[in-house]
Amino acid sequence: MNNALLKRGTIVALAVMLGLSVAACGKKGPLEPPTDKGQEYPRDYPAK
Repeated sequence: MNNALLKRGTIVALAVMLGLSVAACGKKGPLEPPTDKGQEYPRDYPAK
């Protein structure tokens, strides 16, 4: 019984670690420095 409990606990711990490692990976590409284009104020928005 103790061996089965240890086996189940190990499987659950591995599953949780795998899920957290995948969930923490949100970066989709290399980081890019900000450009000067975002600092143009006041911005002209199209009139609707």
